[in-house]
Amino acid sequence: MPSVEVREVVPASPDHVFAILSDMAAFPRFMKTVESITIIERGDGYTLSEWVAKLQGARFRWVERDEFYPAEGRITYHQVKGDLKTFQGYWALTPTPEGQTEVALLTEFEFGIPMLASLLNPVAKIAIRDNARAMLQAIREELQK
Repeated sequence: MPSVEVREVVPASPDHVFAILSDMAAFPRFMKTVESITIIERGDGYTLSEWVAKLQGARFRWVERDEFYPAEGRITYHQVKGDLKTFQGYWALTPTPEGQTEVALLTEFEFGIPMLASLLNPVAKIAIRDNARAMLQAIREELQK
């Protein structure tokens, strides 16, 4: 299964970054590629959220389960239903010695069309990597407000 991982150090504590990441409903306010996120269900340590996002001009929709592990600085997600066969990954926060936070975003995906995988996967990896970098940059800018 193809995967994309991006990392960036941001000038904030892991707790501050976690607070922004765990408020996913606010992402459309500062992330250009995210059109909407609706929280469908909220439970002890998890949410079900419905996403609409644009990637390279194409609109994708999915419902994901997000699981929150604040003590570990980790949020996992996996698609429950949506446009891709598989869409899952995690956010991981690691404190740096300088008092900042390294933010890692890992995304694994699968289109579910084996005959086209060799054509679609390389293009999708580039698009997902660009989108992930844009998300990290948006988080950096949000932290600086």
